[in-house]
Amino acid sequence: MTAHVALAEAYGGITAVVAGLDDVDLQRPTRCRGWLVVDLLLHVVGDAQRALVALASPATGPPDVDDVSYWRSLPAEDGSRHAWWVRRSAAAFERPTGVVRLWTDTAPAAVRAAAAADPDARVATQGHVLRVADLLATLTTEAVVHHLDLVVDLPDVPAPGAAATRVAVATMDGLLSDDAVRPAGWDDHEYLLKAAGRLPLTDRDRLELGEVAGWFPLLG
Repeated sequence: MTAHVALAEAYGGITAVVAGLDDVDLQRPTRCRGWLVVDLLLHVVGDAQRALVALASPATGPPDVDDVSYWRSLPAEDGSRHAWWVRRSAAAFERPTGVVRLWTDTAPAAVRAAAAADPDARVATQGHVLRVADLLATLTTEAVVHHLDLVVDLPDVPAPGAAATRVAVATMDGLLSDDAVRPAGWDDHEYLLKAAGRLPLTDRDRLELGEVAGWFPLLG
């Protein structure tokens, strides 16, 4: 499976969630503290916009991160300022559905640019150089996690697709130590939610993970 296909599935999954929502449902809560569905969707629009910029920003130097080490390279930051900016920006739209229209314009453009790009080409983003395929994997992982964030109060909408989920799971596996194994009772979505810090580890989880439990959450 090519990297752009997984990204297309990830972004298409988010579109399937939000396309039919009205202004009321777009103001339902998400797993991201203080963010409504419309707020989180605007944040993900920013990821798609960053994809477009990165894919048009070729780099000449060698990659300094890949799809796994990229996550370790991100600085620890207080997300409250970004959260405040996102909420205020989303509130500036006349209606929440305006953010949906922005997403449905931007996400397909990012997918088309990804499909047209050489997966082995190098691009620059956030101060790093990555192969295109690795960039797309990071975007897919973030989209899948945020898809799970979006649907916490929307029980009847589709879950992330299998191909995109496999990419996100592979990222989490890469962030674990080489000899670590996730608890057998976790399905992929529980794994992703706990690895991303959306769900706390239980006492049983900590017992099964042993010292690896101290690595969680795997994503900031």
